This record gives sequence, C-alpha cells and structure tokens, in this order.
Amino acid sequence: MKPYTLPQLPYDYNALEPYIDAKTMEIHHTKHHAAYIDKLNAALNKYPMLYELPLEQLLADLNAVPQDIQSIVRNNGGGHYNHSLFWNILGARAQTPQGQLLNNINKTFGTMERFIEEFSNAALNRFGSGWAWLGVNERGELVVHSTPNQDSPLMDRLIPILGLDVWEHAYYLSYQNRRADYIKAFWNIVNWRQVEIHYDSAGKILADCTLNPFCVEAA
Repeated sequence: MKPYTLPQLPYDYNALEPYIDAKTMEIHHTKHHAAYIDKLNAALNKYPMLYELPLEQLLADLNAVPQDIQSIVRNNGGGHYNHSLFWNILGARAQTPQGQLLNNINKTFGTMERFIEEFSNAALNRFGSGWAWLGVNERGELVVHSTPNQDSPLMDRLIPILGLDVWEHAYYLSYQNRRADYIKAFWNIVNWRQVEIHYDSAGKILADCTLNPFCVEAA
C-alpha cells in the first residue's frame, strides 16, 4: 500500500453554510487534516510494512504498533481516520434516518429526539478537545460514546457510524466558544444516507473476522 493521502471532499467548502462556514471547512480540511496525514506517513515510513495493514487494525490494536511511533499513530492515525468519516457523514440537505437504523435508534434510545439529546450531551460535555460518536459495539448494539483528542472509538472496540468533531478549530470562526450552538447546527447537515451505509457496513465487518479489526488478537 502507498502512503496515506488527503481525501477529496464530496462537496464544496461552502456547501454546508450557514451551519459551517467555507473558511472553516477549507482550513480544517487542507491544514488540520492534511497535517495529521503528513505526520502519520512520516512515522510509518520508518516501518513501511505497516502500510500493508488497514488503519483500522492499527488503531484497534495499538499495542502491536512499535512503541516509538505508538503515540504518533494514535494521535495522527486517529486524526486521519476520524476526519475521513466526519467529512463523509456531512451533507448540504437535512435528512432523517430510515429503515433498520431508525428502528434500532428508537429501540436503543426510545425516540430519535432522545438519541439527539444523548449524543449532543456527549459532545457538549467532552472536556477540552475530542469527539462524540454513535458507534456499533461487538454485539451489534448502538452506543453513544465520546473520545478525547483524536482517539478513535476503535480503541474502545466500537465501529463508528456518526461522529462530531468538537475541537475548537472545527467551529471557532463562526461560533467562538458557543459549542452548544455548533452542536445544534450539526443536525441540519447530517447525511443520514451515508450514516445508514456505515451502519450496514459495520454489521458486515463485525460478522467477518477477515474484516473485523477486533479479531486481530484471535487471528
């Protein structure tokens, strides 16, 4: 495999306005995300055989990563993985979940409104920098989760299907310290069709040990 590269966004930088401004999107993508990739590649270049492993596997089993680059992979590999999913689940049109995902949201949280409240609280109460997630655990259950810094939910044996970046660089130009307003705005630009795709994919990944990053220890 080749070194990691910055993924192209599936929309223009101004596509998410007025909820996320174009300048924030441009800086976030071309500066912050790109920096994570550059630092990840610089670390992996010392151990090029690691390029042959999926990034998901490296993040799920950091103890298998050489100790001198463990923290770099954790922070910058996590940053690349987290942002790649984040861009993918954003869209210009407000939507609502459907099908099995909606059924399981209602089953797990009671209502869509209660899910939004729990997820929003996880994002709001994350002290300092980090992320809020909706993930699928190894039993196939939906879980709201939060991680600090650029830690991946894979480190906690969760496959993420929806994530919200609450680092200040993700919202400060428009919202300053009003994180709650940014979180509220987020729900206007979630691409639920992509979240549903991630949800379906998570089920297939967990069912196949050749794809499941948590099967590494038993492989």
